[in-house]
Formats: sequence, C-alpha cells, structure tokens
Amino acid sequence: MKEIRVKLKERSYAIHIQSTLLDEAGALARQALGNNAHQAIILSNATVAALYGKRLQRSFTDAGFRVQRFLIGDGERYKNLQTAEALYKFLIEQQVERADVVVALGGGVVGDVAGFVAATYLRGIRFVQIPTTLLAQIDSSVGGKTGVNHALGKNLIGAFHQPALVVIDPETLRSLPPRERHAGLHEAIKYGVIKDRRLFQRIARDLDLLNGCDSEALAQLIARCCEIKARVVEQDEREGDLRRILNFGHTVGHALEAVTHYRRFLHGEAVGQGMRVAARIAERAGLLAADERQHLDEVVLRVGRLPTTKNLALRDIMKAMQRDKKAAAGRLAFVLPVTIGRVVIKTDLPLPLIRSSIKETLL
Repeated sequence: MKEIRVKLKERSYAIHIQSTLLDEAGALARQALGNNAHQAIILSNATVAALYGKRLQRSFTDAGFRVQRFLIGDGERYKNLQTAEALYKFLIEQQVERADVVVALGGGVVGDVAGFVAATYLRGIRFVQIPTTLLAQIDSSVGGKTGVNHALGKNLIGAFHQPALVVIDPETLRSLPPRERHAGLHEAIKYGVIKDRRLFQRIARDLDLLNGCDSEALAQLIARCCEIKARVVEQDEREGDLRRILNFGHTVGHALEAVTHYRRFLHGEAVGQGMRVAARIAERAGLLAADERQHLDEVVLRVGRLPTTKNLALRDIMKAMQRDKKAAAGRLAFVLPVTIGRVVIKTDLPLPLIRSSIKETLL
C-alpha cells in the first residue's frame, strides 16, 4: 500500500492508495478517527452507491460504526446550497455529533459537498474522502478545498476543511465511463505542466495504457499527482501564494462551466480547454515557446474529444471570469506556463490579449 502524508501539524492526514482498498476503508477510518466516532454518514450518488455502497457500508459496520447513507444528484449542477441544506437536515435528524464522521464516496461533487457540510455543521466535524473518479483521486480529494457553486460562479461559497483520511482504490476507475477518465487525465496533465515535465512526458507516452485503465500506470499517476499536491498544500494550505499554481487552466475552465450552467462540461474537460487558452496567452505574451504550446495542445486534444465551445459568446466567458474568486482588485489572475514543468502567475495581462487568445483557441 502506498501512503502519502499531508503534513499540516494537527490537521495532518494520510492518503492511502491500493487496489481493493475499499474493503479496508472502515478499519483505516477507525484508526484515523479513534474510538469516539460512532456514526458514519456515507454521502454518495445513486450510480456510485449501486456499485460500491454495500461494500463500503460493510467495511464501516465491521469497524464498529453505525452507518447511514445519503444520496445526492449526479452532476455539477447538484453542487449547490439546496443539496447542502438537505444534508444538514439529515444530519440533524440522525443526531450526528461532533465526534462522528461524514464519508464522501464518489467524485469531486460528492467530496466538495461532503467537505463543505462537514466544515460548517456543528462548526466542523470530521470527514473522510473515498474518491471513485480519476479527477477526484488525483486532485479534489486532497488539500481541503470544499464548497458549492452559485448560479453566478463556481465554488464561490466554501471553506478550507482538511479530510481526516483519504482512501484511494484505483480499481474503482474500471467502472468509469471513458469520458470521466479523460476528464481526470486533463487534470493530471495540469500537474505535469506546473511542476513535473517528466510526468507530462509519461502521460503523453502512456495515454493508451491510461485510457485502457492499466492498473500499474494509473497507480503511478495517482501517487505522483497526490505527492505534488501534498507538497504544495503543505507550503500554502489556504492559497495565499504557491497553491495558486494548482489553478492552471481553471480561470477559463470555471467560466466555461458557469456559462453552460454546469451541464455541458465535466470539470476536467473545462480545465483542458482552459489550459489550451492559458498556453496560447503565454505564447502570445512571449513567455512560452511556440513548440511547447503546440506540444501541450496536442497532448490535451489526444486525451479525448472535448465538448464544443464554438457556440459560446466571448462576452459571456469574459463576464464569468470577472466573477471568478481568483480575481483580485478587478484583475484576472492567470497561471501561465513558461515551459512544460514551470509556471508563473500573471495579473497584469491586457484584456485584448485575453480576448484574442480565447477567440483564437475556442471560438
């Protein structure tokens, strides 16, 4: 079993990665939480619960937890305050106490909602991440960012709340539709661009293996992405400086999700398009060589077919970006590659450069 520690003093926790680890999740949670946790509320959606809910419930029951399940809708559009309110009501009705735990079984939407509710219910209870999508396993389950969307923007309402434990079973990826795996691979490309050129090259080389769900290739990819994120979060837990590099591709990506009402793009797909725009901006600003931009673009497009952006309006994308939580003093913040493996953050980009880069890449 691969174990990665996220070292945050009293908020430190372990990420465990191993095939068939789902059956040991209850025992790992008991070890991490201690004996005073009595109830475990498993949050999931109907699709994931049908695949893995009984196994996980048995694992927690065997570890001495009293288990209840709560299901939410499947998709980014259910990551909202209405869903959070329904979960608050359920926790109150079940008399969940501060020593108890919320367990997120699913993708990023499930994890974000579970974490946000755990951060705010009784002013904070513990939660465990058990991600079942590639994107959640390599990114959203680690680092403590939780939140819900607003109609005017993505993740505008949230909190930093670290999980007590992350349990990753790569075998769950075999049940994913190809499109979901592709979305996760776009997020993995992000890690290569911001911190690790060799990782980027490995993804480009092994795309067929990764798309084919090769267990060893996926386990190595998940572990390396988690290591990169853990080290970044340890240095900047609350996104004051360094952690902002993890937003590569997200400024435009979040805008694309918002203007399509969270119905057209999976998050990783939107990030894929956002990375392409950011690379184009970097090239036009003289920061990134043309061949590097072309290589990044080629790898992103090789992962899988991306939803169309041709019928979107530039003014709507720009308006959505202005509402982004990463904007500062009215200026848009962009993470831009200077080479594959290193990025800089720019907040002084001319708006005509941003507009023309979006138009040239997407429209």
